[in-house]
Amino acid sequence: MKTIPPEFHDLLKDETKAFLFLATTMPDGSPQVTPVWFNTDGEYILINSAKGRVKDKNMRARPNVAFVIQDPSDPYRFVHIRGRVVEITEEGGFEHIQALSMIYYGRPLKNLEGQTRVIYKILPEHVNAH
Repeated sequence: MKTIPPEFHDLLKDETKAFLFLATTMPDGSPQVTPVWFNTDGEYILINSAKGRVKDKNMRARPNVAFVIQDPSDPYRFVHIRGRVVEITEEGGFEHIQALSMIYYGRPLKNLEGQTRVIYKILPEHVNAH
């Protein structure tokens, strides 16, 4: 991840299990924040949600997002990132949420019937690390 300082790359690793606090914009311009699981493909931040949820609707309509990834062992160490959703796909969405569940929860998620899982690929554009 070129835009994130190397001394903060540990926050992106699966074994760190850091949460990403995602801020999207509601139709009226107000912010909406949700903690989410995430991983990275080396260039993009990848998050997952169910189609139709508030953050899904917000990112489809307004792809500019901001988020904080906080160090689980030191709440005063974090990375603040502004970026944009560059791709939204349902392909591999179920497999992705199950992989994230194994990382964060230690087992597959159950009761996903009726959900369409979606992957959002976010390009970090502005980074501020503390």
